[in-house]
Amino acid sequence: MLAHVYEAARGCAALDDVIVATDSLEVAELCRRKGWRWQITSPGHRSGTERVHEVSESIPADVYVNLQCDEPLARREHLETLLALMENTDIQVGTLKTPCAEHDRDNPNAVKVVTDLERRALYFSRATIPFDRDASSQVSYYKHLGIYAYRKTALDAFVIWPESALERNERLEQLRFLDHGVQIYVAETPYDTVGVDTEEDLRRVEEIIRRTSAG
Repeated sequence: MLAHVYEAARGCAALDDVIVATDSLEVAELCRRKGWRWQITSPGHRSGTERVHEVSESIPADVYVNLQCDEPLARREHLETLLALMENTDIQVGTLKTPCAEHDRDNPNAVKVVTDLERRALYFSRATIPFDRDASSQVSYYKHLGIYAYRKTALDAFVIWPESALERNERLEQLRFLDHGVQIYVAETPYDTVGVDTEEDLRRVEEIIRRTSAG
């Protein structure tokens, strides 16, 4: 999975560098053999955002992108869309959404997001949001894709704040930003992904990759 994610990142010309941040010596050894740039980070991090912050302490950049290896279907277009969003220097945190497939609407492993008219996230949830109270079947559902871009100031603030109640309840790290009033802007992409959280997810991804390779 790491190889798929790494190659997707390397394919994005808008990224100046790609670094594998890991606390695993086994992963670091794989990176060494492949000739990939890597950095050993603390095993104490509770989220990818905290791990990216550690990297940001030693490597200066205008924008830091967090693309985790549990997103093996990530593609160059995801990163290009996200970085285009961050061209607005007022945006501190950016992420992506895609129209939610019907089979993912009630899947708690597929996080849903609701945004306002200015593309700012109102809420992220594992529940099916928004709720279709009148059963109109006219509701648009969006799945959140866990790929983020941050400014350094947002990362610095994130690691100072304690874990928030919403973050803890939903197990969604981005809610810490919303709890503290940091706006998360959300760009839309037509390209869905499958985040690998379960064995079933892994089988789905393997089948998709096989079909794609065969095509």
